[in-house]
Amino acid sequence: METNNRSLMLVDGMALLFRAFYATAVTGQFMYNSQGIPTNGVQGFVKHMLTAVSSFRPSHVAVCWDMGSKTFRTEMFQDYKANRGDAPIELIPQFELVKEIVEAFDIPNIGLEGYEADDCIGTIAKNVDEPLNVQILTGDRDILQLLDERIQVILLQKGYGNYSVYTKDTFFAEKGILPHQMIDVKALMGDPSDNYPGVKGIGEKTALKLIQQFEHVDGVVTNLEQLTKGHRTKIEKDLEMLHLSRKLAEIHCQVPIQYSIEEALLTINREKVLDKFTEVGFKGLTRFLDFEEESAS
Repeated sequence: METNNRSLMLVDGMALLFRAFYATAVTGQFMYNSQGIPTNGVQGFVKHMLTAVSSFRPSHVAVCWDMGSKTFRTEMFQDYKANRGDAPIELIPQFELVKEIVEAFDIPNIGLEGYEADDCIGTIAKNVDEPLNVQILTGDRDILQLLDERIQVILLQKGYGNYSVYTKDTFFAEKGILPHQMIDVKALMGDPSDNYPGVKGIGEKTALKLIQQFEHVDGVVTNLEQLTKGHRTKIEKDLEMLHLSRKLAEIHCQVPIQYSIEEALLTINREKVLDKFTEVGFKGLTRFLDFEEESAS
């Protein structure tokens, strides 16, 4: 694939895989191959990834993964994500299969035990040496905190090929805060999906208002006397959890991962990919490779 667009697309692997799996699992379409392995999540992942590559034409692509449920955040707060049940039995064999498919595209799989995919994405996005723009493909709004002049976030919407594309400016227009201030907002309001409470009784609307006024958590705490009695009481009661929640909400951008931008250069070997599709019993995905021919013509 040839492109003049010097950009790196970082794919949130789990976000795409889970979205694809649950979209079809609800109707029981697990798509077992001849080896008896369900493939619905992996096939959907490939569609999401290739559709985005076709739409945004990055020159480089890498996929980042969670590497187990235990991370430095669970060490800080043992209930972090503890509300999440075990993965469905039909999804478990697809965790390895999806990485095999990514390898067939000669796209690097990146992850490190003790860290989440978001942390790997943040580390690469914020520390890329080359003058590359970065596009993060995900369904997870938490990653919007990484937005800056060089980093865009492509949020998946329902179906394939539907996106909300965020820049630092569009985020500010929507929220009235800078992207990194989202960490402080989440510290106050908590995150039910990640299972940390923030300050009980403070929701997104109040959290946004407080951060717009006082800039960050420390600013709010320093100016407690300016708050209403109700808000002040809630924050004073949950002060320790407020500071802990901020640490849990912040994406860690100094993960000691080994990766090479050169390896992320997108050079798809069509024959190699099609051989892998045949090996694992994928049908109907060839048309998602057609963007290569469009770009070559």
